[in-house]
Amino acid sequence: MTHEDRGHYAKKHSPDLKVQPEIAEVLNNKASNRKISCAVAHKIARDLNVSPAEVGLTTDILEIRIVKCQLGLHGYYPEKRIVKPAETVSRTLEKAIRNSLLDGKLKCAAAWDIAKSLKIARMDVSAACEALKIKISSCQLGAF
Repeated sequence: MTHEDRGHYAKKHSPDLKVQPEIAEVLNNKASNRKISCAVAHKIARDLNVSPAEVGLTTDILEIRIVKCQLGLHGYYPEKRIVKPAETVSRTLEKAIRNSLLDGKLKCAAAWDIAKSLKIARMDVSAACEALKIKISSCQLGAF
């Protein structure tokens, strides 16, 4: 999505696409100024027993912007992204990242899995990726 398209998230999808009313209701209640944080969007998915992708799709249709990515990659102000390259990356973390790459990129869900398995912060995984010059792709909510 280009900068000019910001705020027109529904255009990414078919106009015939319908959303689940219960997801839409919760998102509308939780959103502030047409924005919702990544953490809240994921909590909604867990609470409603739906996929994060379904919640993300609904945010697009409702023109709600996802902010404060838990990997620090987007949705912050004024910097937009807050993740910085790690000063050092442990061999264990680098190996876990490199073993999870698909087409040279690390999927968002894989970054979360690595953080959970190594008992580290999600932002530590994205900081390691920054240091290793590895892109994170495929946001679970569809934001990137």
